[in-house]
Amino acid sequence: MSRINLVTTATASPEQQELLAAIQAKLGMVPNFLKVFANSPSALRAFLGLHSIASEGSLDAQTRERIALTVAQKNSCEYCVSAHTAIGRGTGLDNAEMEANRAGSSKDAKAAVAVKFAQSLVEHQGEVTTAELLEMRAVGYSESDIVEVITHVGMTLLTTILGKASRLEIDFPKVSL
Repeated sequence: MSRINLVTTATASPEQQELLAAIQAKLGMVPNFLKVFANSPSALRAFLGLHSIASEGSLDAQTRERIALTVAQKNSCEYCVSAHTAIGRGTGLDNAEMEANRAGSSKDAKAAVAVKFAQSLVEHQGEVTTAELLEMRAVGYSESDIVEVITHVGMTLLTTILGKASRLEIDFPKVSL
């Protein structure tokens, strides 16, 4: 049971109902972490806005999910590992690839550099080395791409913190850490 209230359509204010209805229409469900976010409509709108903007960037969906998986694993959030495994599967990632991602790597050479960079961002709280930035550039990531990797790491850290603090019930197929 969640330690932070889950806002449902039955308990939601009109503003919260509108946000939940929009999420339901887009995703076909309202994941529990968004029901927690809905306690603060402002926080939920901010997260959804950042997520929407980040999804418009140059990183493909598989790379975004690879990053999310490594961050979720590194931050020990079973809810987020479960969610991003389901989402990753939807982008075409296979089990072996997602296991590699959770370990901080990838079968794809270019993606492996981004995943390793994401893991380093978490491990070193943003204090990455010049060599790591040069490696990102050497495999073809632009300055925009680097900023997007950092953004996706930040978004996933936010959701892992929310998931762990609230001890969310996993509403995706469960994947153990």
